[in-house]
This record gives sequence, C-alpha cells and structure tokens, in this order.
Amino acid sequence: MSLQPPPDSRPRLAARIEDWVHRRRSRRAIKHGKSPSVIPYIGYGTTERVRVLGRVLYLKPQSREHTRFRPDVAALSRVRGWRTFTSLYVPHQQVRVSIDGVHVTEVTADRGGVIDAMVPVSLTPGWHTVTLQAGDSEAADAPVNVVDPAARLGVVSDVDDTILITALPKPFVAAWNSFVLDEHARSATPGMAVMLDHLMAKHPGSPVIYLSTGAWNAAPALSRFLARNLYPMGPLLLTDWGPTHDRWFRSGQEHKRTELRRIAHDFPDVKWLLIGDDGQHDEDLYREFATAHPENVAAVAIRQLSVGEAVLAGGRSKARLNRSTSGVPWVYGPDGATLREELRKLGLL
Repeated sequence: MSLQPPPDSRPRLAARIEDWVHRRRSRRAIKHGKSPSVIPYIGYGTTERVRVLGRVLYLKPQSREHTRFRPDVAALSRVRGWRTFTSLYVPHQQVRVSIDGVHVTEVTADRGGVIDAMVPVSLTPGWHTVTLQAGDSEAADAPVNVVDPAARLGVVSDVDDTILITALPKPFVAAWNSFVLDEHARSATPGMAVMLDHLMAKHPGSPVIYLSTGAWNAAPALSRFLARNLYPMGPLLLTDWGPTHDRWFRSGQEHKRTELRRIAHDFPDVKWLLIGDDGQHDEDLYREFATAHPENVAAVAIRQLSVGEAVLAGGRSKARLNRSTSGVPWVYGPDGATLREELRKLGLL
C-alpha cells in the first residue's frame, strides 16, 4: 500500500529534481525498446488476505538484463551491486495480480515503482504462487506464505550485521558492499542459518520475516544470498532510498518501527522472536516495541558484534544498560550457536 500526497502538496526540491531526471531517463529507455516489467518478491498473508510485494522496472524484453533482478539462485553467477542500483523504476504502473492462476485484482505501484498491496483473498495455509503482470509484459511469479491461524510463534530478523556481515552503518563500507562488492563475497553470520532452521523444525509453520533498512534494489541479491546460505524462506521488508514529497531522506528506523506495528496488527495471536544486533538501533527499536506490545513478543535475541564490527558500525547501542520490556526475555551472543543455546534455555528450542 502506498499513500499519495494531497493534490495541493508541493514536493521538496530534491524530489522534483529526481522526478525530472527520471522522466528524461524514462524517455530514453522507451526509445531503446524497454518496457515496464514486474520483478516479484516473496509475500506473506493470512487465510483472508495476502501482502503482494514487487517492483516495476523498465527492462528490455527477453534480454539478459532481466536475470540480475531475478531472486532465484540459479539466475546468474556473479553480479556487482551497482548494477541493481542503476535500474529505472516505473512509477504508478497498473499491475494485474493472479494467485494460483486465478485473476484476483489490479494494484498500482507507488512513486518509486514499488508494489506493496494487501489483497483480499481466501486461501489455505501454506505456500501459494502470486503472478504479477504489467501491460503486455511477461508475467512473473513469486511465492507467498499464508500463515496458519494456529501458528503462535514467528521470527522477525534484521539482516545487516545480524545474519549478513556487511558493517552497513559505516557509509564508505556500505557503499562498497552495496555498489561494488560481488554478492558472492558477502559472508553469512556463523550459526545463524542453523539456529533459524532449528526454530522452524521446533515450530513447524512459523513465519520468518526479514526486516531491513536496505533498499528494494537489493532485494533480488538478498533473496539469492538467503537461499544460497540455507536460511528459511521468507519475505524481505525493505525500503526505498532517496527523497520523498516531505523530506530529503527516508528514515530507516521509522521504516522498521512501522513494519513491526503492522506485523503485530496483521498477526495479533503470534508472538515474535525479534533478532537483531547491538550495533546501533535494533535494541532501542525492539525495546520500544516489546514495551508497547509485550503480548506479541516471545523474546529478543541480540547478536553481539565483534570489536572490529562495532567500530565499523559506529559503536554499540546503550540499550542493554537500560531496558524495561514488561517481562520479555532478552538473550545475547556473538553467533548463532550461542544464541541457540540461550533460546533453548527459554524453551523456544
């Protein structure tokens, strides 16, 4: 879902400049034979509605350009991050939505080409297939996880410095990791995939959601990383970089805060294991959420950064020294193996 600004609102200068540049690039893209194409992302939902996620980009039909945006592991061998960040989005594009081969509705991409819509539909628990199509372009499929109403435990995990080692908060390191570094060179945090796998075995049908301040441009690469390192399949909830109509830059913390509230609203009977790191903001955000919604939090698991990682991340959070979360347990550890043992003591594993 995307909210459009009031008709009389005037975008900030940065947004107007971005729109002007985008219009010029769009005209060139169309002149060179590119057309709107949908890149679908993994979605989630209940037996009554599903959240459909994706992005509409200008791509040349039946070309290798499509492969770098595909989330499946076998799509390509090696991709530099900058290639996905030079993609050209299609704003406000109408997209047809079908689920398991049956046409359901049409949705509209937002200003940044992002599709984020809650679609009413009656489905059985488990994995289903969402098909998205823009205009006459080739239809594209993505899985959507319909959470079992009987599920009582879920996992919300941060990505950067939690399950994926990037030292993202450091601006120059972030730029190197996002725009230059080959995605196969990124490292998985030791033991985290095994810990999540054990959680899924202990609690079959539990949803896993990956919540990050990363840009939607990185979604295909992150999806391939998760699959390649055997993390449980689940939706990525990312954000869009750049100016908006009312501010110069988007707030990553507000993005996470909003998504946590939405998840609690969508699944009121599920208690979530919140996984993050002690780099900067995860502890503060999780403490805030757990204090406001203790009935929706099973525990908080925080990965402790090494000294070097903490330096790159700009220091450690001070939240551990002052947290009050209405009885919600917290566990700490430098890797997945340690956190797994701590969660076992709580009876979650």
